[in-house]
Amino acid sequence: MSLVEVTDLTVEFGALRAVDGLSFRLSEGAALGLVGESGSGKSTVASALLGLHRGTGATVGGSVRVAGTDVRAASDEELRRMRGGRAAMVFQDPLSSLDPYYAIGDQIAEVYRVHTRVSRRTARARAVRVLDRVGIPDPVRRSRSRPHEFSGGMRQRALIAMALACEPDLLIADEPTTALDVTVQAQILDLLHNLREETGMGLLLVTHDVGVAAESVDDVLVMRQGRLVEYGPVGAVLAAPAQPYTRELLAAVPRVEARRAVGHGPENPDARRPDVRQPDGGGSGESDVRPRDAGGSGESDVRRPDVSGPQADVRRAATGSSSEGAVTGPSSEVVLEAHGLRREFGRGKRAFAAVDGVSLTVHRGETVGVVGESGSGKTTLGRMLVGLLEPTAGEVRYEGRLSSGVNPTVQMVFQDPVSSLNPRRSVGESIADPLRARGARGRDEARVRGRVTGLLERVGLEPAHYDRYPHEFSGGQRQRVGIARALAADPRVIVCDEPVSALDVTTQAQVVALLGELQRELGLALVFVAHDLAVVRQVSDRVAVMRRGRVVEEGPADEVYESPRDPYTRQLLAAVPALDPEVAARRRAERREPALA
Repeated sequence: MSLVEVTDLTVEFGALRAVDGLSFRLSEGAALGLVGESGSGKSTVASALLGLHRGTGATVGGSVRVAGTDVRAASDEELRRMRGGRAAMVFQDPLSSLDPYYAIGDQIAEVYRVHTRVSRRTARARAVRVLDRVGIPDPVRRSRSRPHEFSGGMRQRALIAMALACEPDLLIADEPTTALDVTVQAQILDLLHNLREETGMGLLLVTHDVGVAAESVDDVLVMRQGRLVEYGPVGAVLAAPAQPYTRELLAAVPRVEARRAVGHGPENPDARRPDVRQPDGGGSGESDVRPRDAGGSGESDVRRPDVSGPQADVRRAATGSSSEGAVTGPSSEVVLEAHGLRREFGRGKRAFAAVDGVSLTVHRGETVGVVGESGSGKTTLGRMLVGLLEPTAGEVRYEGRLSSGVNPTVQMVFQDPVSSLNPRRSVGESIADPLRARGARGRDEARVRGRVTGLLERVGLEPAHYDRYPHEFSGGQRQRVGIARALAADPRVIVCDEPVSALDVTTQAQVVALLGELQRELGLALVFVAHDLAVVRQVSDRVAVMRRGRVVEEGPADEVYESPRDPYTRQLLAAVPALDPEVAARRRAERREPALA
């Protein structure tokens, strides 16, 4: 019997068609993955299953039946009974889905009371039980905690607990592991798998990560621009994709077992294609909405700036690069040294060391990857290297000189470009800030604008983007803006803090390829901070593995990945999602054995 039956679904927002004639079925107890790039329509489909587009101005066509309910024909009261009762949704960002004022347990109890009309005491007891079920330690005490007191993985577990409160037949998980490190991601995926086995519920998993789909679902549906591209058993689709787009999507997935070519980053031509979608009007550029289009991805029509001629001269003037000065690999010149860095937060008995005794050396043209779980101290280390945080102990030297505060030769690309760009200023003005800080004012304004437009071109954007605001760009474009701003100061070192963690695989590949290209042309040194071990291997010459503020292993990337010495490094590598469902199942069983011992 079908738990979900979708026939010829269309969703339109004005003149924009987000979903175009989509049909699929999900049987009771089965798991289906919706996979595609950002903007493919995945989340729009998930919202349509619960009727969340009602009253938003969207035009929904076709037929949607969920757990016996005709979603389009149902009354508001029928939809309220279905949501949470028969079908529940786990959203991507738990912080925005949970009320910061109320305790976690109270929020779960409220959902249970809405659907069952039980007493507050009974609802609170139910909240504690489901928190215990999803693996929250000491659930009685933690049920009284508020969202900010939970880690990212615990907040995601709390959202799953809320969804399970009424024992729904269908769980819709929209990018539930996007911002989580590999070990917490593995825990969440294992949890979803175990809950399916225990309860027999169906799972619709929305993700841009093909590896996550391989770990979790029976069938996979690949989407592009709102349309179905390929649909079938996950093993068959991933092993022998029938459609070119599916093959492109798989080719863009970084492999943790693949070595990096010496002195080179990713060389996939598709990965190098700029992410220069043109959002319409004041659109965000990130929603699953695309213009109706007869063909093409919306990106391939954009011509990459020519590498010769006047435009190249502008870019070289803007970046200080030249073909003669291109660097093909690391040199022996040390540009950044950290010795015995320690950083404490808090006072007295509550003081703790986020970074404890870390030393690091970075050479010109080299990429040093820093990996570890959330809370391992990676970002704190990166901020000390840039000078945004003063170390409690230890020292940082730039080209042999002792650091005292921020040094313009070391710049940072932040994890979240939305929060690092001023929403009230155009991106061109934000990129120009480092230039003006160095004295380019007044009559040099024309030169400043010329350099900024050159930098925009260099990172795959257009000069006309100077006057646009951050909300008018996609996630990949905003990250390119962040890279352009870092380049404006003519740095020797760029510290990249999780620069691709929230991007889909093809956009990740484009941003990583751009960084590699800039490194080769300008001789930049990169410190690449990330929790994605596959991405780190593809970009890094050397890797440092951090745990609880300390470096537990360091060495050449291939050596660390192929012959890890520390048990923690082996644990991290074992948690990386596998594209082969059989391998994923075997790893899941191996992870379960220590828990049962």
